[in-house]
Amino acid sequence: MNKETLTRLRWIKHFESSGNLGITYQRCGISRPTLRKWLKRYSEFGIHGLIGKSRRPVASPNRKVFEEQEEQILLLRLGNNLGARRIQNELKRQHHLSLSLATIHDVLAKNKVKPLRRPKRKKKILRYSRSIPGERVQVDTCKIAPGIYQYTAIDDCTRYQVIEIYPTRTAANTILFLEKMVEEMRFPIQSVQTDRGKEFFAYKVQEWLREYCIKFRYTTWAASSEWESRTSSTDRSEGILGIN
Repeated sequence: MNKETLTRLRWIKHFESSGNLGITYQRCGISRPTLRKWLKRYSEFGIHGLIGKSRRPVASPNRKVFEEQEEQILLLRLGNNLGARRIQNELKRQHHLSLSLATIHDVLAKNKVKPLRRPKRKKKILRYSRSIPGERVQVDTCKIAPGIYQYTAIDDCTRYQVIEIYPTRTAANTILFLEKMVEEMRFPIQSVQTDRGKEFFAYKVQEWLREYCIKFRYTTWAASSEWESRTSSTDRSEGILGIN
């Protein structure tokens, strides 16, 4: 016996004890027609008459989807693995039946059909590269630990890499690293690309680049940080630096 049935039974018991309709509907907070309706059902069917009946209409003239249409929708979904939009088109083409997407979604949700999963497509990796060695060299710094800074230079054509560790990120250490880069790379360097770090925009560094006839170019913060994190993580994983 549910909660609603017990409440209606209390109305009946209160009326039987008081014998007055006015007192009962005022005390219980219900209307006279409601109390009369449940008294009539209780007198005819007993306690089973107090159980609420479904208010669903026997016939619905506006109903669009019947069992036959539901089977057609489920067959297209489960048999052909089609989405709601394609099911809508197939119903028009095969059965001359026009249903909205909301109606099709309601049918699928009613039958607890799992949503379709789109297969993940692998993105093609476009590797950035230059055609001539030394045409552009990427230079960046990364803090490995307190007092340990990694300078990294990678040629965009050959992927030749130069790495060095310095205690600070200063203009003097930047010039030392650029000299080592020019010495170790076996081809002339035409341009250098860095981020907006102060160690690269120092006056002495810019003078050194002009003296060696190396063009200077800077990137946005997002692009440089992505390149820096990818390179430094690779170096640490492969043990190039030898630092724990």
